[in-house]
Amino acid sequence: MHQQKPITLLICALGGEGGGVLTEWLVDIARASGYAAQSTSIPGVAQRTGATTYYLEVFPVPLAELKGKRPVFSLNPVPGALDGLISSELLETARQVGNGMASPQRTLVISSSSRTLTTAERMVPGDGRTGNAPLLQAIGVQSRATQVFDMGQMAKDCGTVVSAVMLGAIAGSGLLPFARQAYEDAIRHGGKGAEASLRGFERAFLQVSTQQAQTAMVSSLLSNEELPAIVSRGLDADLTNKFPPAVHEMLALGHARMLEYQDRDYADLYVQRLQQVLRAEQLADPAAAQGHATTREMARWLALWMAFDDIVRVADLKSSASRWQRVYGEVKASEGDLLQVYDHFKPGAPEFAALLPAGLAARVTRWDRNRVANGKAPWAMPLKVGTHSVFGMLSLRLLASLKWLRVRGSRFAAEQTLIEQWLAGVVRGTEQHWQVGHEIALCGRLIKGYGSTNERGKDNLMHVLEHLATGATFATNDLRAAAIAQAREAALADEAGKALDQTLVQHGAPARPVKAQPIRWMQNPHRKPRAVKAS
Repeated sequence: MHQQKPITLLICALGGEGGGVLTEWLVDIARASGYAAQSTSIPGVAQRTGATTYYLEVFPVPLAELKGKRPVFSLNPVPGALDGLISSELLETARQVGNGMASPQRTLVISSSSRTLTTAERMVPGDGRTGNAPLLQAIGVQSRATQVFDMGQMAKDCGTVVSAVMLGAIAGSGLLPFARQAYEDAIRHGGKGAEASLRGFERAFLQVSTQQAQTAMVSSLLSNEELPAIVSRGLDADLTNKFPPAVHEMLALGHARMLEYQDRDYADLYVQRLQQVLRAEQLADPAAAQGHATTREMARWLALWMAFDDIVRVADLKSSASRWQRVYGEVKASEGDLLQVYDHFKPGAPEFAALLPAGLAARVTRWDRNRVANGKAPWAMPLKVGTHSVFGMLSLRLLASLKWLRVRGSRFAAEQTLIEQWLAGVVRGTEQHWQVGHEIALCGRLIKGYGSTNERGKDNLMHVLEHLATGATFATNDLRAAAIAQAREAALADEAGKALDQTLVQHGAPARPVKAQPIRWMQNPHRKPRAVKAS
C-alpha cells in the first residue's frame, strides 16, 4: 500500500485575476496526466478583506498504480501542512503566512511582489503603503523557500492575465508531478487568448526554474566557501570609486534620471551635492556603522526633487516611445489596429511663467493673482492634443525639446534655491549629529505631487528646517531628531496640516502662518430671480 500523502497547494487571487480558471486548469492537467485531484474554493468577503482562496490536493501516484484504490482528500487546508502557497499579491501572501498556513519545514511560497493598496493605505496623504521589507521578511522566515517576482507586470507585458503567469510559476517550481507539455496543452484548449497565456506561462516558468537553479548554485558555492564577485552596474568607474557600495544602486538610478531629465552638467551637479552629504556623514560616522544611510536617502529624494515636473517634462513623458508601448499593451491593440490617443492639458499662468525669466514671470503671476482677487478663476488654457497625429506628436516633441529654456526660467532658479537650503540643512545637521541629518534628509518625502500639493510640501519642509532643525532649543540632539521625525510624519498623515501645527507647537516651534484665500461668489444658475412689484 502506498504511504504517500497528497501534495497540498493553496492559491490566493484577487477578483478578476482568474483564480478559478487556474484551479480548473490544474485539475484538468492532473486528470489528463492520470492523477487524482480535488479542489475547493472559499470566496473573499470583499475586494480587500481577503482574496478568494482555492485549495488543491493532488495524489502524487498515478491512478494506474493504485490498483483500484482511491485517495481520500481534505476539503480545506490545514495550517502548517501546505506544500505550496502561491499568491498574486504580496500583502495577501503575508496575510496567509500570518494565519499560519506556511511552514518553515515544508512550504514553498511563490508570490507576486506587486501590491493592491488597501483602503487605509489610499487614505493617507503621504506614502501610506505598507513597506515590502517586513512582509518579505515574515514570508521568508515562515517558508521553506520563496520565489517572489512581479506577476502583474509580467502579465501586462505578455498581454494576458495573472492566472497564466501563476500557472507557469507552479510548473516551473516542479511542485506537481506533471510534464510541461501537459500544462501547455491545458492552456491551448482554453480557446481565445491562448497565445498570450502561453507567453505569460513561459516567462513565469523560466523565471521560477532559473531562480531555483541559481539558488542551488549559490548554495553550492557557499558550501565550498566560494563567493562570486559582485560588480556594481550602471555607474561610471569614477562614480564607483567616489561613493561607497551601499550608495551605488540609488546613485545609479538618480544619475541616470538627471541625464534623461536635463544633461550631463545637471547630473554632475547632482553628484557634487551628494558628495557634500557623503563628506559630512563620513565625519559624523567614520566607522560607517549606519551603512551610509543618509547619503543613500539623499540620493533618492534629491534626484526626485531635482527632476521636478514642468510642462517640458510632461510633454517628454507623454511623447516617449515607452509610453506608447505601454498604451498599446493596455488596450491590447494588435499590429493591424488603428489607435487614437487624445491627451488633455490645462496649463495655467504658473506653468507658463515657470519658463520665463524672473521679471516676466513676476508680471504674469501678479496679473493672475489680480484676476483671482477680483473673483475670477485662475487663467488656464484647456488643450486637447491628438498624440496619434503627426501634428500632435510634433507639438509635444517641440515642447519637450525646450530643456535649454528650463534652466533659464524662474521656477528652475526658485527650485534650486530651495534645494540648496535643504541640502545645507542636511549637511549642517549631519555634522551636528548623525540622526539629525538623517531625519532632515528623510524630509525630502514631503516634496511630491504638483500644483498646490507640491507648494504645500515645500512650505512645510522649509518651516521644519527653520524652526525645528535650527530654531527651537532642545536638551539633546536625539530630542531634536525625534521632533523632526514627528513633524515629518504628521505632515504626511494630515493633508490639512493640523497635525503638523500641533506637533510644531508641542516642540516649541510656531505653527505655520495662515495663508489668505480669496472668496469667489458664484451665481446659482438654477435660481430664478424674484419678481418685484412696483408700489
